[in-house]
Amino acid sequence: MGYWAIRLICGTLRWQIEGWEHFESIGAAGRNKIYVFWHGRIFMATYFWRNRGIVVMTSQNRDGEYIARVIRRFGYGAARGSSSRGSRRALVEMIQELRGQKDVAFTIDGPRGPRYVAKPGASYLAWKTGDAILPFNITARNSWTLPSWDQFQIPKPFSPALVLIGEPIYVRAEAAEEEICEAQRKIQFSLDDLRERGDARWGARAGS
Repeated sequence: MGYWAIRLICGTLRWQIEGWEHFESIGAAGRNKIYVFWHGRIFMATYFWRNRGIVVMTSQNRDGEYIARVIRRFGYGAARGSSSRGSRRALVEMIQELRGQKDVAFTIDGPRGPRYVAKPGASYLAWKTGDAILPFNITARNSWTLPSWDQFQIPKPFSPALVLIGEPIYVRAEAAEEEICEAQRKIQFSLDDLRERGDARWGARAGS
């Protein structure tokens, strides 16, 4: 049901994309991508980035199993682990995937929150591999918001959907701990900015 809901609804959305040059700059630099985004935007992100072979970290609980089954049908891989369980094994797996020239992704406030608080993991991967962190956010103009911890959004059919892609974030191989922490702060700032800009765009239009 999850697969068909995403496929049928998202197939009707009118996509608008800003910041695609940031996506392209990573490929031009010969690096892989470490996608980071908020847990509540999984529905639209799953469809938008489909069939690229991206490996996504999913939790080891029942919800994570359901998510893994759905995303595999959209052409993703799944590294099973989270900030609470199996994180070390999943991070090692994701490092191996990046070194094998595959991209990876994190719902960076998952699996249980707090909502909109970026957790470590992506900055560590960037430091270990030299690959680029790519923050993004997707906001639908018209959507249902579920009463869950992440305020999970399901877009309404035929809604415009705005994809905002932030500037890549890199971490030098010789970086000290403070520089890695600074990359974490950049991730938080970028994702906050992208979400606020996306939500404000549609909020301003809806109220005009």
